[in-house]
Amino acid sequence: MIQPQTGEPRMKPVKELDPIQVEVLWNRLIGIVEEQAMVLIRTAFTNIISDAGDLSAGIFDTRGNMIAQAVTGTPGHINSMAIGQRHFLAAYPPGTLQPGDVLISNDPHQFSGHLNDFTVSTPVYRGERLLAYFASTCHALDIGGRGFGPEGRDLFEEGLYVPITKYYMGGKPNEELLKLLRANVRTPDEVLGDLHAQVAANNVGGQRLLEMMDEFGLETLEPIADEIIERSERAMRQAIRHLPDGEYCNRLTCDGWEEPITIRARVIIDGDELAVDFSGTSSEVAYGVNVVLNYTIAYTTYALKAAICPEVPNNEGSFRPVRIHAPAGSILNCSRTAPVAARHIVGHFAPECVLGALAALIPERALAEGANTIWNIQAAGKWPTGAPFRFVSMMAGGMGARACKDGLSAAIFPSGIRGTPVEIIESASPLVVTRKELRRDSGGPGTYRGGLGQEVHLQVRSAYPLTFTAMFDRTRFPARGLHGGSTGAPGEVLLDDGTRLAPKGRHDIAPERTLIMRLPGGGGYGSPCARLLERVLEDVRNGFVSPEQAEAAYGVVINTQTWTVDHEATARCRSLDTSNGEGKR
Repeated sequence: MIQPQTGEPRMKPVKELDPIQVEVLWNRLIGIVEEQAMVLIRTAFTNIISDAGDLSAGIFDTRGNMIAQAVTGTPGHINSMAIGQRHFLAAYPPGTLQPGDVLISNDPHQFSGHLNDFTVSTPVYRGERLLAYFASTCHALDIGGRGFGPEGRDLFEEGLYVPITKYYMGGKPNEELLKLLRANVRTPDEVLGDLHAQVAANNVGGQRLLEMMDEFGLETLEPIADEIIERSERAMRQAIRHLPDGEYCNRLTCDGWEEPITIRARVIIDGDELAVDFSGTSSEVAYGVNVVLNYTIAYTTYALKAAICPEVPNNEGSFRPVRIHAPAGSILNCSRTAPVAARHIVGHFAPECVLGALAALIPERALAEGANTIWNIQAAGKWPTGAPFRFVSMMAGGMGARACKDGLSAAIFPSGIRGTPVEIIESASPLVVTRKELRRDSGGPGTYRGGLGQEVHLQVRSAYPLTFTAMFDRTRFPARGLHGGSTGAPGEVLLDDGTRLAPKGRHDIAPERTLIMRLPGGGGYGSPCARLLERVLEDVRNGFVSPEQAEAAYGVVINTQTWTVDHEATARCRSLDTSNGEGKR
């Protein structure tokens, strides 16, 4: 059976509110959660939050319904937090809390999928009356265990597990929990610093909410919450109703660990409701690329809303018409003790598979496959002084092309976080980026070209070896094109002496060696021979496409002396491609 995401009944209409007041209050709430996110970014201790933006921030009513979320953040954190807030309420019902309490957990199955992510929830009171909750989820630099990476063989190897508990009690920190955290992680100052930033950001959100409610004379948040959620649900249902009923299927393959992993998605549209069934997807594996159901739901609901009704606010109402199912024991709904540290490697393919299923249904919003997963490394070693360091860097490949535009280059999709700037890498660690550029010819040819990946070269300015954990995909199964578009380039990871490295797992690099990462590109959309000549010429001039690929893939001959199109030779080349069928790739 397709299980409901939240288990709540369909919303009943609420008393009509003044539409102008609703709009004003809605915009104030968005401003509040954005300020909450900005406070978190500005007070965080690590670049994972302050520069990459690997976080979420949101406001919930007293029943656990997400009302609004900050635009800043990633769907894997935001939408899983929307589910997780109900777990907080189940563990600590409102009557068991008091002003100054703060709740915390990193339970992968109840929240965002691996132990490195902490969710912090703060109840907001006026006097003794509970008004709302502010919550945030952030990636911790370290959580003990083996360290961030896919090599663990069960959840217990991957680090410290913190069940739902109180982080603050009556305004005072839980010192016993702080002692446990400090003793079990390699970077206690950074981990605790980021957690305190989450508490501070939630508190600022709460203060701004009280100011807003005082200004407008609101005794409770429920009426405006109900109105916002009901409007979102109604709009989402209307958008689904405009789609033809039926079943739409897709499958894709990613590298996996030892064996390839297949993801199958069946999208079922029935009136104003939509279900996604991942039956037939590969089973969970022995290493830490498994995905919990919460994370699968989070990214699937994101993809559906973005494709079907992007203008609808992302909240409880937009979730209710959607049902997600993944078989227990599959890699998208793994068992309780399965390793999950690098769950994003596979989890980010779930929304892409769903978007592929919808490609024939809404071709104007279709997207070719992309690099699709973050290429991130956890680097560790020593500074020249001998002091230890630990650093996480985020990198991006190319997005798939769209029905009317080229794919974005070096864009972390579907996550939405940012790549780590060179300046941050080199100031926060002894790593040196000796080369970082868009990777020529990596975007899949098409009427619209796939986004380009990057080529990044890393060294360590130290006499000590560098240990890094690779979490890469799309090295064996490149991003497929759509509607005649060609595949993007697969990724590669190697050393400057030509030694090829496994794309997943831990590696020790001698200090004199250079690590080379060539990130994958996105697939193209439409026949390459239908691409406008001036677009191909512009790509060649910009260094995105080589003259050789321009001729071989696009049938466009470039005069490299004048850097212009040789129209006579191009006409012959494109005529040949069309006659032998290659122009319809």
